[in-house]
Amino acid sequence: MEKTPYIAQRPKRADGRRNYDAILGAARKAFAASGSDASLEDIAGQAGVAIGTLYRHFPTRASLVEAATRDGLDTLVAAARERATDGDPLDALVHWMTSAVAHISTFRGLVGILTESMYDEGTPSHVACTAMHGCGADLLAAAQETGRVRADLTPDELFDLLTAAGWVRENSAPGRDASTRVLELMLEGVVVRDPGR
Repeated sequence: MEKTPYIAQRPKRADGRRNYDAILGAARKAFAASGSDASLEDIAGQAGVAIGTLYRHFPTRASLVEAATRDGLDTLVAAARERATDGDPLDALVHWMTSAVAHISTFRGLVGILTESMYDEGTPSHVACTAMHGCGADLLAAAQETGRVRADLTPDELFDLLTAAGWVRENSAPGRDASTRVLELMLEGVVVRDPGR
């Protein structure tokens, strides 16, 4: 039987909420500075709590990463749903892809974590990754229906492109975001410039 992953929830008690929020704020800063391998002991110290308190709220590193990135993934899903009914389908897809690349590479190591989560139901980020995959697939289908995106591009391949561009962004030289150009080149390969021909 598949074990349900632990998803951290903000506590009801005021002291628990303070600790939870402090840990989450410290984790976001630490992940941004040091990547997904940031020291949990340092995160607890920056939050002003004992390591045991961190583990009570976030029993695994994966549960802490999920909580730290949940809002961004939820925003991507909401943005895709909003854009699906508003305006040009190709513009909606391209804008969403650009936002997705920026979020999935928020810090070093996140692309790998989210890629694993997409295919592993036992990870805390699986549900959010599945929702993101679904709404991205809907945007792709809408753009394909207009004839402006290659009909043979699958949703899995779309996410392969996002993952590749995210990896490039994570590993770009300091002060340089090479993913912008990489995504532009990728789009050249999938966008149909003259759909009527």
